Amino acid sequence: MCGIIGTIGFPDAADALLQGLRRLEYRGYDSAGIAVRDDSGFAVRRAVGKLNALANVLNDAPLHGTTGIGHTRWATHGGVNMANAHPIMSGDRVAVVHNGIIENHRILRQALSAKGYTFHSQTDTEVLAHLFADAVDQTTTLMEATETVIAQIEGAYAFAVMVADYPDHLAIARQASPLAIGISDAAVFVGSDAIAMGDVTQRVMFLKDGDYGTISKQDIVIKDASAQLANRDITIVAASPGLVTKEGYQHFMEKEIHEQPDTVMRTLGAFSKTDGADGTDGADGAFALPDGFDFSNMTGLAYLAAGTSYNAGLIGRYWMEQLADLPVVTESASEFRYRQPSTRHISLAMGISQSGESLDTLMALRYMADKGVDTAALVNVDSSTMARESGGYLLTRAGPEIGVASTKSYMAQLTVLLIMATIAGHQRGVLSDARRAEIEQMLASVPRLIGAAMASAATIKAIVPRLAQAKSCLYLGRGTLYPLAMEGALKLKELSYIHAEAYASGEMKHGPIALIEDGLPVVALLANDEHLSKSISNVVEAKARGADVIIIATESAAKLAMDEIEGLDGHVATVPDCDALIAPLILSLPIQFLAYLTAVHKGTDVDQPRNLAKSVTVE
Repeated sequence: MCGIIGTIGFPDAADALLQGLRRLEYRGYDSAGIAVRDDSGFAVRRAVGKLNALANVLNDAPLHGTTGIGHTRWATHGGVNMANAHPIMSGDRVAVVHNGIIENHRILRQALSAKGYTFHSQTDTEVLAHLFADAVDQTTTLMEATETVIAQIEGAYAFAVMVADYPDHLAIARQASPLAIGISDAAVFVGSDAIAMGDVTQRVMFLKDGDYGTISKQDIVIKDASAQLANRDITIVAASPGLVTKEGYQHFMEKEIHEQPDTVMRTLGAFSKTDGADGTDGADGAFALPDGFDFSNMTGLAYLAAGTSYNAGLIGRYWMEQLADLPVVTESASEFRYRQPSTRHISLAMGISQSGESLDTLMALRYMADKGVDTAALVNVDSSTMARESGGYLLTRAGPEIGVASTKSYMAQLTVLLIMATIAGHQRGVLSDARRAEIEQMLASVPRLIGAAMASAATIKAIVPRLAQAKSCLYLGRGTLYPLAMEGALKLKELSYIHAEAYASGEMKHGPIALIEDGLPVVALLANDEHLSKSISNVVEAKARGADVIIIATESAAKLAMDEIEGLDGHVATVPDCDALIAPLILSLPIQFLAYLTAVHKGTDVDQPRNLAKSVTVE
């Protein structure tokens, strides 16, 4: 990963691909390459580093042809080197550019090796290339070959493939990673987003999750996840090359919710090892932090944040204490310095902020620096004040976020906080090599699971009309799902203007249960964890007092709840089962959809809620 561009029929494919890659630079990358079909077959040019390096290679060895694919890569599997740069080849028959994570690539690699295929890179993408080469020998059409490959892979992905047996065609697919088709009078294009194709066409067809197919100048054939022919609308996008568009979604927030699988993949890629070794099964792990982030001898950690970033920090606190046995305080930045807190046992203060400019968080970090405490920042903008002033920073890869209510930035923050806790636990001797590898494999599955959780929107939509009539709402959760309940309540009130509060489920009997009356919506978050039986008991108590209970849960947790509580039909939204450790990430999807769809139903300004700003730069 991270950026895809392809073209069929453009007079100078190499130039079109290079320009498309330049428009994708905002996504971040560490190597780049293009492959073009000419009279003699496939010709490939790759370079490590920025696109100027690739441009220099092309100046020295030009490519000529009208069909080609290109890619900018953030390393995920394997280090930053020429062998791992895309396009990835299978002999001289197949060229692939790919974003995402093929989770079962090791098993597939073993099977392909047994068939005689030789691997020259450490990437999971090379598995795709050899799978296509193998599938072409077993099928009679490129569509059949694509279906054969998709049936074998697990994960989140977007890809474009050139096959020598099918000249002037591309095979494409999207699963939880964005991909779009651009159409002009002269050529057909494929790209990670509309921006990649903005200088050559304004007519764009956005693929949906599960879509796959084949494209040529003469024909575009797309099938959906159920293998039925799909007709995707053509959208006219803005001509301005720098303009971020809604890409066919009703609101920026809706678009940004759907961008989250790709956001997590980019963020994982940014923290993957780049020393040339896969490392997933080794002592060093698959992910790494920048130099200077050593938790081995720390006595305490402080997360300083506001709003959604504060809620992310609360979940990060659970992870850091559980996985690394490191005491953590998560502080509301606007209150922190005014209470003159003790800093005696704090080794590192980390500000968490999407913009890196939130004044209350910045002032809290400056307070800690004045006290002699080391500081760091977790931000989405590397040129931000927090990144520049802190002793070190960790960068999320969410890209531009237009909606005021944070979605993909929040998801990226959670991803980094879990990576950081996992590495800290290993540094401190709390996590074994095997446990670290197990957690990192869970992280690799998050984009796929988030993509699958998008299906919860359909159930949520049926629940929304009841919730939209409410004046007040309670959210309940235990463990890491308590701060997720806080995030859910925050989203609902800032978008739909419905009063909402979150409570730890066990606190219900200590006061909040007095608020429950007939028809009061109570949103209960459940995962298959050590809290589940107690959490279900709390739901029973609320329902017995007349609450309109809404369950948001993993599938197995929802089943247990429905077995014990009557009358929940139509009140339950589920996400795929997952380990409790990553449940806050996956359950974030229905939480976001509940707030978003309720606001849409009520007709509020979703992207710019009243009285709110994207970045709070005053106290």
